Order: sequence, then structure tokens, then C-alpha cells
Amino acid sequence: MDRIITFGEIMLRLTPPGHERILQSPVFGATFGGGEANVAVSVTKFGREGVFVTALPPNAVGDAAVGELRRHGVDVSAVKRTKGRVGIYFLETGANQRASTVVYDREGSCISQVKPGDFDWASICSGAAWFHVTGITPALSQTAADSALEAVKEAKKAGLTVSIDLNYRKKLWNYGKKAPEVMRELTKYADVVIANEEDVQKCLGIEAEGVDVTSGELDLGVYERLAQRVKAEFPNLAAVAITLRESRSADRNGWSAVLHGKTGFYRSREYDIDDIVDRVGGGDSFSAALIYALLEWPHDEAYALEYAVAASCLKHSVSGDFNLVSRAEVEALCKGDGSGRVQR
Repeated sequence: MDRIITFGEIMLRLTPPGHERILQSPVFGATFGGGEANVAVSVTKFGREGVFVTALPPNAVGDAAVGELRRHGVDVSAVKRTKGRVGIYFLETGANQRASTVVYDREGSCISQVKPGDFDWASICSGAAWFHVTGITPALSQTAADSALEAVKEAKKAGLTVSIDLNYRKKLWNYGKKAPEVMRELTKYADVVIANEEDVQKCLGIEAEGVDVTSGELDLGVYERLAQRVKAEFPNLAAVAITLRESRSADRNGWSAVLHGKTGFYRSREYDIDDIVDRVGGGDSFSAALIYALLEWPHDEAYALEYAVAASCLKHSVSGDFNLVSRAEVEALCKGDGSGRVQR
């Protein structure tokens, strides 16, 4: 029962060197990443069996994506090879007061063309412990949204714990549906919801009163009430986790989270991250670590939250989408070892 299944898109990520603007010089670093793929890699690094379900083309780029996942130990046996393309995103890394920028080029990707019935979810979910999806996949197309709904229903039927990272992406909701029309229905089948305050508002239509999501400063006092409102509207939820990012600049963020779980409401310690290497994938690293920790320490929600925040804090020091840190490194930070001294 160690298997954790994720369903979504893996993309080719193209990044100019250092902090250059897009095409400032004719060079890009090419890696792979994507919400659910990032989670699969991370839980595998912690010691669980991560399974990634997606659709990719039967060409060299699709092969490279599968190979990269396999290199990190992820089970790719349920990846479907179909016509279409690998989605691309361009990431321009910000600095100081210049924000990072993402440009998507993913229309017509294989995952956007999947439809219900394309995956044998009963077989995929057999013997697994957890199923995870994000709000990115159902934002791609109506058929992708229908497929995500089918997947969470089948996962629940199979007895898996279901988590959804709401992950609102304004640039993706373009096929005629508004996010709450889709995400509220998906959330009815979830046990755990992961979000930031903007995700809750944009995906579920539940307002966080007194919060200005553009200010960069977060008032912790409103989050317990916000989590309570989410659980009141969705009584199926056992836990609501809300990440709290204080964006002081592109290089410096405050990072913490809260969890309204089965046993109470918890706030994590806050990390002042003042030399960000790469923040993309930070939310996915939080989701992965929370999933892992809730399975590993199901009766200690407070520690599960601390583990998730510590893991995602460390992700800010790792280039690329994937959080390539170990359980031992996360536990060391949880114990207060954040000095960065060389380990000999």
C-alpha cells in the first residue's frame, strides 16, 4: 500500500541562463516538469512508490520525458502514448523586484486530448494508498476535466485517499468553463485539499475576507476561518492545507502554511528564504511532502505540516521543477539544522 498515484501533464521546461530575459541570448536550458509529475518524483525520493499517469507522444521528446521520470524511480507503466505533442513552458527567472514570468505553449498537448475511458483506473488504483491531481489538468480542456473527474471517482471507489491541489492558473482556463464550475465538483471527491488563499477564492469561490493576495503580506488571522469555511462547504474533507507565501521580492519570500485537519488547526514555523534559486515547483513539493507525511505519521498532523513546509523550503534551493531532497535532509531542517554548513 505504498503506491501514490498522480495524474496530469509533464512539460518541457525551457529556461534562459541565469536571470536573462527570454531570448536575450539564443540559449535555453531544457528540463521537464509539471505539477503532478513533480509530486510523483518527490514522494519517490522520500521512499514511497510514485506512479505518474499521463499521455505523451511516441517520439523522441516523449521518450525523453518518460526516461527522466524513470531515472528518478517513478513508475511510468501507465503512461499512454498517443498522437499530439509535449507541452512547453518558458520560464524567465526574476530577480529583485522583477517577477518571474511563465509563457505557456501547450495547446494540443496529448494530455489535453485525453477523455474518459482512456485509462483503466480500476487496475491503476488497485492496491494503491493515495491519488493526487491538481487544478491544472482540468483547466486544459473539457475532456481533460472529465478525465480528472472520472479518475477521482474511481480512486474513491477503490478506497484511496484523494488529494487535490487547487493550483489556479488564470492563463489556462480558456475553453468556456470557469474554474469553480469544474473544481467544486472535483472537490466533492477529495479527502485533502491543498491551496493558497487565491486558489481557494478562484477555484472554489470562497472568499478569504480581509486578504489582499497582491500585497505580498499575509494576515495569519484569517486562515483558520477560511479553512473552516472550506470544510463546512465540503464536509467530505478531512484536511485543508493552505500555504502562505510572503513575496518580499523575487529573491526573498516568507514561507509557511496552516493545516485544518482531523485533530485541530496547526500553524507551521515560518522560513525566511532570502536567496531563492528556483521557486517553481515549491507548491508541488509541499503537496508531495504533506502526502508522504500524512501516510508516514497519520496521527501527528502538526509534524506532517512541519515536514511539508520544511521540504518545500528546501525546494527553493534546487534548480528545476523537481524537489531532489531526501527525507533525512527534510528531517534535519525540521530539527532546526538550517545553517547550510558543509556536511562532511
